[in-house]
Parts: sequence; C-alpha cells; structure tokens
Amino acid sequence: MKIGELARITGVPSETIRYYEKIGLLPEPDRDSSGYRSYHPGHLERLLFIKRCRNLDMAQDEIRELIRLADQPEADCRGVDALLANHLNHVRERLKELESLEHTLVQLQKACSENGTVRECGILGGLSSELESLETEDRHNHVPGTHGPGQS
Repeated sequence: MKIGELARITGVPSETIRYYEKIGLLPEPDRDSSGYRSYHPGHLERLLFIKRCRNLDMAQDEIRELIRLADQPEADCRGVDALLANHLNHVRERLKELESLEHTLVQLQKACSENGTVRECGILGGLSSELESLETEDRHNHVPGTHGPGQS
C-alpha cells in the first residue's frame, strides 16, 4: 500500500509516518518501480502500535524501547513492566503538576476585580509575579534519560 492509504487507515498524517521512518521507529518501506514507498501489513501493525503508545503519552525513546523488547518475544517481560511503571510514575507526577496548575489558575481568577481596568487587573499582576516562580520549577520527564542530559 502507498503512504496515503496507510495514513488514511491509521489516521496518522503522511508527514508523521515519514518522520517515524526518519527516526527509526518505523522501518523504511521498499520502493516500487516508480520510487513510491510500498508499505506492507507489518508497517501497518507497527504504526498502530506507535499510535497507541503516543495516545498513552509515551516518549519516542519509551516507544523505541518497547519495540526493542517486543522484538524479543521469548525474553522475560520485566523490562516491559519496569518501563510501564516508570511511565505511570511520570503520569502521576504530571497529574500533581496539573492539579497545582489548576489551583494557581483558580487563585489568579479570584484576583480579578470585575469592574477594574486592565492596569488594575489582578490576573495580569499575578501572572507577572507567578512567572518568576514557574521558571525555577524542576520539570520531570517520562523515563530518566530519555529526554536529554541532566533531566530525570
């Protein structure tokens, strides 16, 4: 099948499919005599796997590791379990960050005096002072080391 059909079946844009090929998540397809990419069912299966992982907010390196583990069907599954446990911890940390964000936004909204001017706006004033504390927060990633040096 051609890239347009693969994109239509999976709901993944052609540009994204090409990107996954470029970074090695999706194997490069054969080319037909006209030079067009020719995808087979294995590409469809892998692309749907990647899409499901992305829907779970997994990072590219996490997906790459899961693919590597999946290519060893007789191996112990503890590596898969450990990767998922790390990702689950990331999701839980992110939920805490989102709850904190919600709290901050509620507090900012309470600072609004409905009849004031923009100059008197408590939200804008609060955002100016909040920015300083937000810039110093430590951001966590999915799996330690997957998003660059020095990040956990």
